[in-house]
Amino acid sequence: MEEPKIAPLQMLKQISEVVWELPTSFKEGMRVPARIYADKVLIESMDAGVFNQVSNVACLPGIQKYAFCMPDGHWGYGFPIGGVAAFDPKEGGIISPGGIGFDINCGMRLMTTNLTIDEVKPKIKPLVDALYKAVPAGVGCKGFVKISKEEFKEVMIEGAQWCLKNGYATKEDVECIEEQGKIKGADPSKVSDSAIKRGFDQIGTLGSGNHYLEIQEVREGNILAPKVAKAMGITTPGQIVIMVHCGSRGFGHQIGTDYLRTFLEVMPKYGIKILDRELACAPFNSPEGQDYYAAMACAANMAFANRQVITHQIRKVFSEVFGKTIEEMEIKLVYDVAHNIAKLEKHKVDGEWKELLVHRKGATRAFGPSRAADLPAKYAKVGQPVILGGSMETGSYLLVGTDMADDETFASTAHGAGRVMSREAAKRQFRGDALQKDLEKRGIYVHGTTMAGLAEEAGGAYKDINIVVETLEKAGITKRVVALKPIGNVKG
Repeated sequence: MEEPKIAPLQMLKQISEVVWELPTSFKEGMRVPARIYADKVLIESMDAGVFNQVSNVACLPGIQKYAFCMPDGHWGYGFPIGGVAAFDPKEGGIISPGGIGFDINCGMRLMTTNLTIDEVKPKIKPLVDALYKAVPAGVGCKGFVKISKEEFKEVMIEGAQWCLKNGYATKEDVECIEEQGKIKGADPSKVSDSAIKRGFDQIGTLGSGNHYLEIQEVREGNILAPKVAKAMGITTPGQIVIMVHCGSRGFGHQIGTDYLRTFLEVMPKYGIKILDRELACAPFNSPEGQDYYAAMACAANMAFANRQVITHQIRKVFSEVFGKTIEEMEIKLVYDVAHNIAKLEKHKVDGEWKELLVHRKGATRAFGPSRAADLPAKYAKVGQPVILGGSMETGSYLLVGTDMADDETFASTAHGAGRVMSREAAKRQFRGDALQKDLEKRGIYVHGTTMAGLAEEAGGAYKDINIVVETLEKAGITKRVVALKPIGNVKG
């Protein structure tokens, strides 16, 4: 099909200050409108790929209500990064690797401590350097957890609960992970040998790209919702927290690659036509769709285990550097949430409850208090913690989900600041060594695997995170709880 010749901005209908809609007339084949969350500045600077990709998603079988893109949205593979779509399996709804991402269950984890900036700042260099050694980073890095390929299958099934059984987690940790760190339906027999070979020795590793382990400070004036923050363990300016961003590494990537190839082969027999081969898919209820979901769950569970083993290593390093026990430092998990995943969830569509397969690609689940049954007891009255990562220069946010998100976006929100510059463009504009020195002058010590990797992650390569979170708040789909500022960073 030909792309629309009219400029997307001319066809956008403004629904509210921060919601814009592409009607089904924008592109032949759209089954539902596409909605983009952005203020005027963000929408005018949104790359053209977002409009093209989100409208392609709106053409997929079984899609419900709208195809969405969050304010951190930018061009991705298949779906835009920041893309959300829900499909009804009973109406031929599909599952697509391009709507999940190849780093399956790339996600965020936040931990609190009772340490203060006065205690940590003098030791930030030895602390970050020790973390760099304890948590391998970079392309192809391998973890310290030595297990066989057969034992790895247990990780695929049990996720973070495998960590609990093997001494890498506490019961309290597991309770504060999305789905208690275990996606049901995982079946290792649906995972290729090549994927297992890539993944079984990568537990406890950051990987590369925009993945990181960051030490952050709660600064004066940055506790924006004190009661909610208290429920999440943040009470005092100067308090130190720890954030981790990583996923299933090469394991998830290989699973995505394997099934993309399968779906391209089987789509004709299901009569599915797509506008972009990157959206290769199969009906969720088909044998191929079920196989991919079972394999995806394996990768999601590996990612939960990966972040949990990293947490184990972080606690060990903090104990060594500060000469205190984990209990004395109160290193506790706030929450761990995926932002590259598809999940079966019940949502209301036109007044009717349906079980839908919600794809979140660079987007985060954001349950409000009405979903208390799906949340740890301590968050039942406030809603789900949402961890929104920013750049190593500007900082990140802890948000909370709302019931309005359930009504508006299938309980979904943004996952980060979102890129405005490609990695290649960032490397042309920034120098990693100069950036590292500048950050250190500003009180942020960064230990990265390569200077080119640091350049790719310069703050200037990302959108203004404050505008992104303000947009989410104006839309009513999340609320700001705490703004977090980096003081130390291990960069993949």
